[in-house]
Amino acid sequence: MTDYLVGASSVHVTAAAADYLQDRLDPSEDSVVVVAVGEPDAPSRDAGDAVNVARSRLASVLPTTETRDGDPVAELLAAIDDHDPDVVVLGANRGTEGADGVGSTVTNLLARVNRPVVVVPLPDR
Repeated sequence: MTDYLVGASSVHVTAAAADYLQDRLDPSEDSVVVVAVGEPDAPSRDAGDAVNVARSRLASVLPTTETRDGDPVAELLAAIDDHDPDVVVLGANRGTEGADGVGSTVTNLLARVNRPVVVVPLPDR
């Protein structure tokens, strides 16, 4: 049994995480928590849309979903403390047009999280 926590900031990040998890999940044993963080400078519906993508793309495991507002590093660290997942899955960056490479949120989390973190690439937009 593996408990996953997916940090989501957009539909693109959530879709990439779902694609990564699809063939790895055992619906009878594994669990997924998707935490969408609404960032102050992001469109207000991004976090909600990310949660909807998670529900549809990961329906076989019935993911638990949460939407939080605030600093993504602080909120994801709090979610990791709250849920104690075995593995954290993150998109390389926010997934907005023009973003590339590994973003500051992932860089900060990699330095502070004490469990495996999978950073999934995002499709070209």
